[in-house]
Amino acid sequence: MSDVLERFLRYVQVDSPSDPDNEEEVPSSPLEHGMARLLADELTAMGCVDVSVDEHAYVLGTVPASAGAEGLPALCLCSHLDTTADAPSLGVRPHVVHYEGGNLVAGVVDGQAVETTPEQVPDLAGFVGQDIVCPDGSTLLGADDKAGVAEICALAARLLKDPSIPHPTLKLAFVPDEEIGHGASLLDLEKLGAAWGYTVDGEALGEFNYETFNAAEALVRVRGVMVHPGSAKDVMVNAITVAAEFDQLVPAAERPEHTSGREGFYHPTLIRGTASELTLSYIVRDHDAEKFSQRQQTLCDIAEFLNKRYGEGTVTVTLHEQYRNMAEAFGECPFLIDNALAANREAGVEPSVVAVRGGTDGSQLSLRGLPCPNIATGGYNAHSVREFIPVSSLETTVDILQNLVAKFAVPQTASQQAAR
Repeated sequence: MSDVLERFLRYVQVDSPSDPDNEEEVPSSPLEHGMARLLADELTAMGCVDVSVDEHAYVLGTVPASAGAEGLPALCLCSHLDTTADAPSLGVRPHVVHYEGGNLVAGVVDGQAVETTPEQVPDLAGFVGQDIVCPDGSTLLGADDKAGVAEICALAARLLKDPSIPHPTLKLAFVPDEEIGHGASLLDLEKLGAAWGYTVDGEALGEFNYETFNAAEALVRVRGVMVHPGSAKDVMVNAITVAAEFDQLVPAAERPEHTSGREGFYHPTLIRGTASELTLSYIVRDHDAEKFSQRQQTLCDIAEFLNKRYGEGTVTVTLHEQYRNMAEAFGECPFLIDNALAANREAGVEPSVVAVRGGTDGSQLSLRGLPCPNIATGGYNAHSVREFIPVSSLETTVDILQNLVAKFAVPQTASQQAAR
């Protein structure tokens, strides 16, 4: 069993889901502390220096540079240690399936096979004859992002075992609560001390991301007017009815289930309340900054329209920006993109640049001044009980990361070259 596979199988069995109902605390779940302490202990044992884990479950560690690269800027590698609450996530039981074609069966639950068909994931055709890690069908697997954690740790162990492999000082960061939008928001960049970095939190092997959605959360509050229904004519304002009308006015064709590529969307995620008062939660996404702003304005315009009908203050919209398109951050460091594409090709993988229909920790880090595009982990069907990852993808990603860090063992800019 390869080092990265052994690590991955262990890590996914450590329960560490983030809790979307406890966003005020970081980490949102105390279970994340257990994963953080495990990683800190392992980094220390393998020989990393400056290892720390803080009260928010942020784990940092340093891999010293190879000979000759000590004076070059440090490079960050970052993954998140939490898993999503979108599917059952407690008690993950991974197993390795030798895939021989047809449907990939993760397990059988209540007499029903939990499986992925080649029609659902055409890439399965390329994995015939290979070993694939699956959950047992009752939970997600946790490759998002325990695969990234395992791949970074396997690379660190390889470099510490053989310091002659070229690499700059590496700053490793494992963060909590990425799945609920916090992620790297509390990461101390001054303490981290890296000039640039990469997240390892993508999907199919070879995919590379330096463009994400712009993202906002919209909280729509509807206040009704309640009286006895027997005397409600021309008096009652039913908050449920108004909320339904609000949702009907949101462009129906611009929902996640009807969009793809660079098309943005409105997505209702939660409704709570009664006929007297309720709240609707939406997430709003678009790659284009102007269209993103227009989408937020559309929700405000709908509220204004309904307030004219039902009375001022009936509907209020509160917008909270979550992250920005990180493509804005790479104008002065195109080598981050070039190096990643070359590192894939050197490992025998033809890369594809994909605009993420979501966000990564790199979205926050890039806009905070640490340009940080995203490397694939090799996983599929994230956030579901059909999640899987080929063993070969785990192993190849470690090779890609080794190729990548080697490129930063030489100066990247004209000013660095002059200084050398």
